[in-house]
Amino acid sequence: MKHKSIFIILFLGIWTETIAQNYDLNYYLETAFKNNPTLKDYQNRISILNIDSARISAGYMPQLSATSNNTFAPVVNGYGYDMALNNGGSFNQFINLNKAFSGNKNKTAQYKTVQIQKDSISNEARIFELDIKRNITNQYLIVYGDWQQYNFNIEINNSLHQQEALLKTLTEHNIYKQTDYLIFLVSLKQQELQIKQLKIQYQTDLSNLNYLCGILDTSIQMVKAPDLAINMEVDEQTSVFGLRYYYYNNDLKNDLDLLKYAYRPKLNAFANAGYSSSFIYDATKNFGFSTGFSATVPIYDGHQRRMLSQKNSILQAGNTVNKDYFERQHRQQKAMLKQQLNSTSQLIDEINQQIIYAKGLVDVNFKLLEKGDVKIADYIIALNNYLSAKNLLTLNQINKWQIINQLNYWNN
Repeated sequence: MKHKSIFIILFLGIWTETIAQNYDLNYYLETAFKNNPTLKDYQNRISILNIDSARISAGYMPQLSATSNNTFAPVVNGYGYDMALNNGGSFNQFINLNKAFSGNKNKTAQYKTVQIQKDSISNEARIFELDIKRNITNQYLIVYGDWQQYNFNIEINNSLHQQEALLKTLTEHNIYKQTDYLIFLVSLKQQELQIKQLKIQYQTDLSNLNYLCGILDTSIQMVKAPDLAINMEVDEQTSVFGLRYYYYNNDLKNDLDLLKYAYRPKLNAFANAGYSSSFIYDATKNFGFSTGFSATVPIYDGHQRRMLSQKNSILQAGNTVNKDYFERQHRQQKAMLKQQLNSTSQLIDEINQQIIYAKGLVDVNFKLLEKGDVKIADYIIALNNYLSAKNLLTLNQINKWQIINQLNYWNN
């Protein structure tokens, strides 16, 4: 049994030494941000909108084009198109210049549409980053909790193996019964199985963390203690979540401006120069140019403008309702999380006190164990109480950090 115990201790020690590297929370967050394709897609969408903005500028510049229109309509034996209408054909080659005039305010409104879309996409990208950060942090905390429980149980297991040697000696001297020694061995075996289970759980949760971050790595990394503090609280309206309603409302208002400008008169100036001839007479002199302008004045559209305005008003009203509801829920969510944080912090303080008592009882029982003045069952009960208290402390510390993680999510 002694050789078996030494083998188990060596095995657990070797597994600990094969851990590849220590990583902290920032490493996993930075890797997740770097590998996530959706964040790259947000960047591409903003780049496309920059191109759209440049296209608006290009659309208001003079437009130059070349056209060629050529027809031939012969009259054969008196049959053919009326020569008075088509002159038997035509040959037209033009360079055309067009310039639209719609006003600076209309142009500004179009630029504003693009800018609002860019701001909205940037804000949605920030929310998506917060979702990634929250999920990665939660999973990291789970992994760290597994690691803490594993290490603590390793320490207990090493201590039990030392006590097993002492108990064996005491049993050989008939201070303890053989049944007492077997009860202790059963508890020791159960503890070893618990360590193996914790190892599997740690590896599984660590693999899930790597998966979320896009990390292709099956080695074992020890995670460092997280450094989580509550972020400074922000107003609901200025948070990234509240800004969604702000940008949407601005977009609706800008749509009204674009609608107003769409119903204003439009002026377009044009000019061309080139060659136009029917070849009937003086074809060599048919080079020339022309210039002019066109105007469009909306008069009646079946009340479409009024309908679009009504639609816009309904959307604005709905956005206001959604914004107010979000702000109430946002405040309620943070208040609930703060309450949970306070309760969890108080519970952690109580558990720490319980651990002090439980550890003291274990130490007293161990001293009595050396003298043979304590029942093995009583010692095991005291040890299990200590283990339970330590594990409960780990669970609640992880829960506390997860609550802080949730609060920080809403405080951005």
